Amino acid sequence: MRFDTKIGIVVRSDLATWQRLNVTAFLAGAVAGGVPGMVGEPYSDASGNSYLPTFRQPVLVYEADLASLRSVRERAVGRGMDVAVYIEEMFKTGNDTDNRAVVRGVVAGELELVGVAVHGAKNGVDKVLKGLRLHP
Repeated sequence: MRFDTKIGIVVRSDLATWQRLNVTAFLAGAVAGGVPGMVGEPYSDASGNSYLPTFRQPVLVYEADLASLRSVRERAVGRGMDVAVYIEEMFKTGNDTDNRAVVRGVVAGELELVGVAVHGAKNGVDKVLKGLRLHP
C-alpha cells in the first residue's frame, strides 16, 4: 500500500542506545497523539485477546548530528509540517509538565535537539529528510 504522507523520526547519532529508543518512543507517541487519523483500529487474536491499535503506516527512523537535526526542524516548521521535538534537557525531567517548560525556555535556534519527528506530505518529508542516513 502506498501512502500520501510520511512519518520520519530523526535521533541524534551520539546518544546511548537506551536514549535513542526512548526518544524514538516519545516522538512516535507525539505523532500518534497529535495527528488525527494516524492510528488504526485495535487488534485482536483468535483467542479473543484485544491489543492496542498501531500506526496505519510505516515509521522511518534516521540518525543525524545536532546541526542536521536543527536543519530538519527548521525546514519542517517552514513547510508547515507536524513537528515534535525532544531536547537534551528532557532527559533530566520526570514529567510532561517539566518537559514542556524546558522546551518553552529555549529559543528555537538554540534547542539542544536529540530528536525530531516530522509528518507531512510524502514528497515534502522526503525533501526535509534528504541526505540523512536511516538508523542502523
